[in-house]
Amino acid sequence: MLEETIDQNVGVHEPEPSSLRRVAISSMMGTVLEWYDYFIFGFAAVLVFGQLFFPQISPVAGTLAALGTFLAGFIARPIGGLLFGHFGDRLGRKTMLIWTIAIMGVGSFLIGILPTYEQWGIWAAVCLVILRFVQGIGLGGEWGGAALMTVECAPVERRGFWGSIVQLGAPGGQALATTVLFGLSYLLPEQAFLSWGWRVPFLLGAALLVLALYIRLKVMESPAFRDMEENGEQVKLPLLEVFKSHRMAVLRTFFIYLGGITVPFYITWIFLVSYATGTLQLDRSAVLLGVTLVNLALLAATIAGGSLSDKLGRRPVCLIGLALLTVLAFPVIAIANLGTVSWVWLAMLLFGLPAWFMWGALPAFFAELFPTQVRYSGLSLGAQGSTILGGMVPMFATAVVPIAGTWPVAALGAGCALVTAVLVYVTHETLGTDLSHVEDPGDR
Repeated sequence: MLEETIDQNVGVHEPEPSSLRRVAISSMMGTVLEWYDYFIFGFAAVLVFGQLFFPQISPVAGTLAALGTFLAGFIARPIGGLLFGHFGDRLGRKTMLIWTIAIMGVGSFLIGILPTYEQWGIWAAVCLVILRFVQGIGLGGEWGGAALMTVECAPVERRGFWGSIVQLGAPGGQALATTVLFGLSYLLPEQAFLSWGWRVPFLLGAALLVLALYIRLKVMESPAFRDMEENGEQVKLPLLEVFKSHRMAVLRTFFIYLGGITVPFYITWIFLVSYATGTLQLDRSAVLLGVTLVNLALLAATIAGGSLSDKLGRRPVCLIGLALLTVLAFPVIAIANLGTVSWVWLAMLLFGLPAWFMWGALPAFFAELFPTQVRYSGLSLGAQGSTILGGMVPMFATAVVPIAGTWPVAALGAGCALVTAVLVYVTHETLGTDLSHVEDPGDR
């Protein structure tokens, strides 16, 4: 049983440091699995799913159809956010996080053993869409709950730092995914990779599931939730309360996640990878090696963003990241168009760095926008709702680049970051907020 102390000032149970580390590691492991799955599926959708599940149509149409299965997961994510957010605010964070990680891991394993069009015909594609949709429901509830479990346990003066530990799962999961893909791409001939090699990363997701579940089952419930439960402060319909009293907080979360994270992520890790290996015809193994190395470098940027937000505030960290994304969008695409592996690596680093810098500050920032009674629902609704639009970025790029070139992709990244920067500028600073008494000044 976890030892606890009680903060006499705010009445919230605070775990011992060893327990807080366990919570952070548990949450990070779920995020590793989430982003590992993201990158594996996105890479497979671009490179192999079109050939394996949609061979009856043209290569470009097949790629678009494969990316459509990718989009199915994003359509499902807000549903998962609403579902797990509601029960997470009613029944607790831990139980929901057990379900979300199980759904993600089992879904990844089933995709890894799914027959292709050659064996099942059109039903193979149908099953792929269904599995991705169900997986998206799990994904929709995972990140918000994982972030809250850690931030709600952390001391007020270090919420940014501990929240950034959870965020390490993003570059860590991508680095792990690309390491696996790089090894398979390097060791296997093209035909072997298309035949069975692409399945291996999905099957390895099951191993991550077992490890993450083992750690997560040993974690106690969020102290903030237990305090709310003991005081009888729960609401029957958290989603209704969010729309009634915290609409602006949801909108802030939506646009900050969209312009600062989702759009830059898919430009950097999906578009640039597919563009480099497809249009530029660069060596796939070399490009994937770059993704691994860049993501390892971004671990430091993530921690820096969270730690600095504890000193400077959440808004300044986000504004720095968004300003850099706005300024660098067109140069990054121009650098990638120089057409060598090293330039593509540099482009990834330049556009990934500011996004991951602000990524470290977001768990604390978002948590401080909502009260405990609706925090899981509000955060999940805003963040996961933005992924529907963000998930269209690969399809947009695939369709527009053959017609107009790469400048629309740069314009999309710069425009979204600029609009988000304006929104963050007019948002109140949340540093030091008492999580038990959050008010949204935009709704007063």
